[in-house]
Amino acid sequence: MSAWFVYILLCADDSLYTGITRDLEGRLEQHNYDDKLGAKYTRGRRPVSLVYQEELPSRSAAAKREYAIKRLSKQNKLALINAD
Repeated sequence: MSAWFVYILLCADDSLYTGITRDLEGRLEQHNYDDKLGAKYTRGRRPVSLVYQEELPSRSAAAKREYAIKRLSKQNKLALINAD
């Protein structure tokens, strides 16, 4: 079974987007180019770039970590990104 990833994207408007996936490259491509599969949030904020990733063993663990990251302030998210 493949690993899950929690990731943070930096959007063109300097906002941050956090999500989970099994395929980072494919998901990044969807966020940048696919109007149906990319997140609605990132569609109007392209291009986006991957600035943080963390590998986790299960979907459940990734979802819990995503939730924890989403609750952080932008300043704390940037500290997490810069510490990586």
